[in-house]
Amino acid sequence: MSDRSTGAVRAALAPDAPTASATGAAPAGDTAGRAEAVQPAQAAQPAPLAPGARFFPSLAAVYRAQLSRARVARIPLLFVATFQSVGIMILMRGVVDGGSEARAVVAGSSVLVVAFVALNLLAQYFGQLRAGGGLDHYATLPVPPASVVLGAAAAYASFTLPGTLVTAVFGCLLFGLPLSGLWILAAVVPLAGAALAGLGAALGLLAPRQELATLAGQLGMSAALLLGVLPPERMPAVIVWARDLLPSTYGVEAFARTFEASPDWTAVLFDLGVCAAVGVLSLTVATWAYRRAAVR
Repeated sequence: MSDRSTGAVRAALAPDAPTASATGAAPAGDTAGRAEAVQPAQAAQPAPLAPGARFFPSLAAVYRAQLSRARVARIPLLFVATFQSVGIMILMRGVVDGGSEARAVVAGSSVLVVAFVALNLLAQYFGQLRAGGGLDHYATLPVPPASVVLGAAAAYASFTLPGTLVTAVFGCLLFGLPLSGLWILAAVVPLAGAALAGLGAALGLLAPRQELATLAGQLGMSAALLLGVLPPERMPAVIVWARDLLPSTYGVEAFARTFEASPDWTAVLFDLGVCAAVGVLSLTVATWAYRRAAVR
């Protein structure tokens, strides 16, 4: 019998037997179909992203970076701010003998150092950062916007404590005031600094041009100078009302009350509470202004 006949007989006896190609490998079309079915399922699952940066570690990182940057660039300006406040007290010594007027001059000149750095310089810094495209760098970092504003504000406010302390000690010796109340600066400087730094950051971020941010910072510092250093007893009523709208005024009042023989601590705590509330509000506005400027 020939090979062709033998193959026909085998096919007739086992018609459903699988061939070698069927048992050895799947058809090419079936494999392609499975690959197409697996590929969309894998594409539908995106790769997991890294968790977002937490607020306090981001705040510490921005604070350290800004502190190291400002250490070199801002120390000469801090010396200028301290020298300016000391010079104002020397000038006022010729027209003020003592009493409540001397307390107002010393307290106002001390807080003026905070206003010069936290309000004036911070407004210029954020105005320059916005004009030069520096906000784009911070916008690409995975950090909360509030940590950028708070970190920069805290770094600038940290440099005001030495100058404020030197100014206060010199003023107390110049006007014969007691040195026992200087410990209140540990609360006045951060609270007044937060209020003024938030205001300075908001002015710098909201100003449409860098020159306007610089102008706004200069005007704010001039207001702190005129309304904070001059005794309120010699001001018109309209100027006194404007003085109450300035955040640094409450830091000045809290510091000046500690020079009295029997300080009114309730009033001191009230003034510090106003500084804290204004600080929270101004830093919130500055954070909103940062988000607004970063997305443009």
